[in-house]
Amino acid sequence: MSLERIVIAFAGAMILLSLALGVSASPIFQHQYWLYFTAFVGLNLLQSAFTGFCPLAIILKKVGAKPGGAF
Repeated sequence: MSLERIVIAFAGAMILLSLALGVSASPIFQHQYWLYFTAFVGLNLLQSAFTGFCPLAIILKKVGAKPGGAF
């Protein structure tokens, strides 16, 4: 799996998990403050689209993930 696909999959998983933890209708609800994490991930995705800076991509490069065409 390419670096870009790992980043997209990880961001999607974190958004879904934080929504499940932050929405009161969820069976695994913990607290509404988890929605701040959802906003953080979304803002990070938005800023990386414009700046090209992604902290997760830097970490994944250091552990050996290979970049490739995401789409």
